[in-house]
Amino acid sequence: MQRIARAALALLVAACAAGASAQTDYPRQPIRLVVTFPPGGSADAVVRMLVPRLNEKLGQAVIVDNKPGAGGNIGLSLVAKAPADGYTLGVGAAGALSANSSLYAQMPFDVQKDFRPVGMLAGIPFVLVGNPAVPAKNAKELIALAKAQPGKFSVAHGGNGTAMHLSTALFAQLAGVKVVEVPYKGSGPAALDALSGQVQLAMVDLPASLQQIKAGKLVAYAVTSPKRLPQLPDVPTMEEAGLGGYDSTGWFGVVAPAGTPPQAIAKVNAALNNALSDPVIQERMRELGVEPEPGKPEAFGAYIQSETAKWARVIKQGNIKLD
Repeated sequence: MQRIARAALALLVAACAAGASAQTDYPRQPIRLVVTFPPGGSADAVVRMLVPRLNEKLGQAVIVDNKPGAGGNIGLSLVAKAPADGYTLGVGAAGALSANSSLYAQMPFDVQKDFRPVGMLAGIPFVLVGNPAVPAKNAKELIALAKAQPGKFSVAHGGNGTAMHLSTALFAQLAGVKVVEVPYKGSGPAALDALSGQVQLAMVDLPASLQQIKAGKLVAYAVTSPKRLPQLPDVPTMEEAGLGGYDSTGWFGVVAPAGTPPQAIAKVNAALNNALSDPVIQERMRELGVEPEPGKPEAFGAYIQSETAKWARVIKQGNIKLD
């Protein structure tokens, strides 16, 4: 009996050692990175910009697998159902990871239960722009005009349920104005119609508007981020324009299936932060209109929770639904 007990103990110790070794040696095979955006956009470009550095730091190939659709729900559903071994990770945005739970009556996953945060990648600030024919020189004058003429001003944005849509709703709520929201299929078309005068205003990202702002063909009233942007140092934030507490930035980051070993999450997080802290990569990201956001998994998890609560309030107050 003693011999049997000793043999069983030896097997148990060996199994534990093997499990520990597997976690310590992670990764031992390529990593699938499910990206919930279509190829060619700024978010997809950022991910592909980071991949060579991730390959180098992790010692394995990181394979990008684009799975767009349903506001990010399709791609993240695949991640939620994947084995929790660190070899399938997902890149999701503010919609799927925070706002969609309030926008959709049914969700294919529970963000808090089905995922573990790995790290935030980038923030995407927006800017409220207007056609030069709008008789307002700054955001405070614009808000005063909109209050005096409820429903007169139309605001284009990048599509229902997008961060630009929610940024527009938050602007209207905090400013206490009634505007006509006009959804477009992306930031570019929204900016073009503001440029042509089809709509007076637009809530868009920097790549769609920066050139026209600098050329004086669009007026930049305020940026949605909590700090001024280096690309538009003279444009105030919404809070500086009088909307206390306004903070609406699009963002995206990496998550793993719940149950993924902490050692795997820590290694990927360290590789991400190494890439995101590189001045050359930071400059290239800013050229795409996004801000690098290195940080710890715990901070990213807390941010997801705070963003979920914030957008739940905005969506409820605006009675915004997608189904």
